[in-house]
Amino acid sequence: MSYSFLDFLGLLGAVGLFLYGMKVMSEGLQKAAGDRLRNILSAMTRNRFTGTLTGFLITALIQSSSASTVMVVSFVNAGLMSLAQSMAVIMGANVGTTFTAWVIALFGFKVNISAFVLPLIGLSIPLLFTKKSRNKSIGEFLIGFAFLFMGLDMISKYVPDLQSNPEMFAFLQRYTTMGFGSVLIFLAVGLLLTMVIQSSAATFAITLIMCSKGWINFDLSCAIVLGSNIGTTITPILASMSGNVAAKRTAMGHLLFNLLGTIWVLFLFYPFVNLNVWLTEALGQGNPEALAGYVKHIEATQPDIYNHLFDNSLPAGHDVVAKVAVLQQSVSIGLSVFHTVFNLINLAIMIWFTGLYVKIVEKLVPAKHKEDEEFQLKFISGGLMNASELNIAQAEKEIAVFAERVQRMIGMAQQLVHMKDDSEEFANLFSRLEKYEDISDRMEIEIAHYLNRCSEGRLSNEGKLKIASMLRMVSEIESIADCCVGAGKILIRKQQSHVSFNEEIYANIDAMFTYVESAMTHMVKLLANIDHAREQEIIVSYNKEREINNFRNQLRTANIENINSKHYEYQAGIYYMDLIADLEKTGDYIINVVDAIREQVRSRTQ
Repeated sequence: MSYSFLDFLGLLGAVGLFLYGMKVMSEGLQKAAGDRLRNILSAMTRNRFTGTLTGFLITALIQSSSASTVMVVSFVNAGLMSLAQSMAVIMGANVGTTFTAWVIALFGFKVNISAFVLPLIGLSIPLLFTKKSRNKSIGEFLIGFAFLFMGLDMISKYVPDLQSNPEMFAFLQRYTTMGFGSVLIFLAVGLLLTMVIQSSAATFAITLIMCSKGWINFDLSCAIVLGSNIGTTITPILASMSGNVAAKRTAMGHLLFNLLGTIWVLFLFYPFVNLNVWLTEALGQGNPEALAGYVKHIEATQPDIYNHLFDNSLPAGHDVVAKVAVLQQSVSIGLSVFHTVFNLINLAIMIWFTGLYVKIVEKLVPAKHKEDEEFQLKFISGGLMNASELNIAQAEKEIAVFAERVQRMIGMAQQLVHMKDDSEEFANLFSRLEKYEDISDRMEIEIAHYLNRCSEGRLSNEGKLKIASMLRMVSEIESIADCCVGAGKILIRKQQSHVSFNEEIYANIDAMFTYVESAMTHMVKLLANIDHAREQEIIVSYNKEREINNFRNQLRTANIENINSKHYEYQAGIYYMDLIADLEKTGDYIINVVDAIREQVRSRTQ
């Protein structure tokens, strides 16, 4: 087997195409999904049992647990599925992959998804040129999906062709007589083999060849299958590399599920293998442990026949060939039984600890910034809605969370002011600010959709007024997020014009930020306790708004005098006043939210 440097570069390119496909698919999903797909996914994964069933069915249909878990990672990355929901789907996918093993064992064929890649690209290209942005987003999603599977297919083509060169594994015979140490060695072989060739099905085929040649016994074949369960998690881990914290946690959850399952099996390894041997025999498929012994006997007693056994030179009706074929089928069924029983017991145990899994992966994969936890609505969902009045209370809590998230953006915008021009820190923080603004757009849309659905139910007059004022609040809070990004864009224009601020400008901008931050904090406090807000507390917000306006007027007057007296250059004064105006506008949006709160307070007291 020859493997050139060009093949290695091809492998790198295939991995790159896979990651790029994941990114495009996820971005297309975020743009196209909206409320509808989230509702569908919420219904499919309403509890751990429906989530598990969903994972099983998807994997059984597309015959690839790697493909289904990669899709789950992309859904989590797009904020369409929570970490807890993804855990249940992944558990189901692990059982679904046993369906593939049975299809291969019984019929010897597998669905080739890569065959549909080019037709899919052909169908999606026209969508990119349509005027509707939703259709364009669907086109992006489909092309990303196609690239992802094209990358997966090319990865398997560019890795060394181990399946056609089983002789490479002949050296492993010397490690078969080390007792439980052999089990651990062959578990590692299965893990590494599946990581390299990106296919547990191919590992299954190589294991069958090794067992057929008498190199390893059935128990060591089971150890390889056990290792392949862990090795198959590399694909979603690769996919999560281009994703956010939530996507990385989903991939880690998949690894953890298979790892913990493997650990408990290792403690009961030999009794568990014997159980599967008994089950295989009970199914009328013979003893899967007989193959290795029979082939070794042929090698010792009839070496000529053994040498020609695997090069197709013996006649098809030969007694030894027929016997080996029957025993091979027995091993194939035995490994499928082992794989299925392992995953079913693993699921039956682990499904009750979904919440614990979530906590563990959150500890293992912490967010770089606690506030950078990926967008997922906390209090409202896309499931069935029953009592609309109660749903309004949930939406109020969600709006308070929304406001808290947007408040962080004000602090981030202030940090940007003091960062060095054209520095990496500035670029990273501005990127975070834009990400927050994107999340705020999505939160606005989802909360507004939810409130509109609430309004379709039977509501009191007070409930209808509440929804109207809450829709206004959501819109104004999103506008505050826009202002924060607007401040960052002003600073970028300042950098491009090579303009510098003096200490007095910085001090005044900080003072304005302090006023705005104080007004925002008070607004968030009102939202957190909206049902008990009092008129006196609302008046405090109006006073804070007045302070912002008065300070803006003072700075505007002083700015003209400072430019005239050459205290700083004219262009610096322009960008300085743009920032102050942006912050004053933020204050206006804050008071608009307070106005909406005041309407609710007054409607209660009337």
